[in-house]
Formats: sequence, C-alpha cells, structure tokens
Amino acid sequence: MRFKLLTMFAAALFLSACASNSDNNADGSNDGSSATTGTTDQSSSVSSSSIQGPQPGTLEHLVVNVGDRVFYGYDQSDLQAEGQKTTEALAVWMNSYPAVTLTVEGHADERGTREYNLALGERRANSVRDYLVALGVNPNRVQVVSYGKERPAVLGSTEEAWAQNRRAVFVVN
Repeated sequence: MRFKLLTMFAAALFLSACASNSDNNADGSNDGSSATTGTTDQSSSVSSSSIQGPQPGTLEHLVVNVGDRVFYGYDQSDLQAEGQKTTEALAVWMNSYPAVTLTVEGHADERGTREYNLALGERRANSVRDYLVALGVNPNRVQVVSYGKERPAVLGSTEEAWAQNRRAVFVVN
C-alpha cells in the first residue's frame, strides 16, 4: 500500500514538473528579457528553417525534390520516359550530394513465382542503377536489392494494386 502511494505521488510529481516546464517556456518567451529573447530567436530561426524543408542529402529531401520510386509495366524492367526523367533528376541530386550512397530496391506484383519475381525485381533495380551510372554517378555509390513480391506497397489483387507494386524504390543509406 505504501509503495503504491509513493508511486502515485512520484507520477504526479513528474507530470506536474513537465507541465511547469512547458509553462515556464511559454512565459519565458513572452518575458522580454534580453538573454531569453536571444536564445528564443536562435531557436526560432533553427526551427523555422527546419519547417521550410528537410535536411539536404536525406531520404526526406530526396522524396520532396526528386521522388523515391519509378514504376514499370507488367513483366517489364526497362525504364519508360517518366522513369527516365525521375532517374535523371536522381542523378543530378546524387551529384549534388557526393557523400550520399543509395540502395535501389526492386519490387514486383504478386503474379508469378517467388523466384521469377526476385529476378524481375533485380532487373528493375539494375535498370535504374545502370542508367544512373550512364549519367555519371559512381557505381560504388549505388547498391541494388530485390524483394520481388515480398514487400508490396499496396495490398490487393487488382490492376491498380499491381501497378503500384511494380516499382523500384530509392533508399538513402
């Protein structure tokens, strides 16, 4: 009983400490003192710059500026025009961030055998890698992996689901 009471008191104390910290921060930002204002201004500029966009060279930055996938037709591994445009933008992005390495994941829809779809996913990932290398990206910066039909983006046995699952996905390492 005594332990239970102590635990409840400690939890209440912890919660009240959290609430008073956020109240103090809110009061401190409205305080107007020069030391607090200077710190708050620096924090505001950092947080406002992070609100403007993701950190350059990250997966989030890639997704926002280039996209993170290309799609393929049924039983196809050649990049179509839209996939080529995305891969060209990816090459420019990678050349802007020379320290970034990338893994290209190849995927397939649920139709076909496991082995066939693993091979198809690998051909898809390699088509992106080969195009990146042709565009001047160092081949040592690009790895490929195939997941075949094992990691669908969309569940379902419809043409719409299959179309979303026939893809190559870019992952920043």
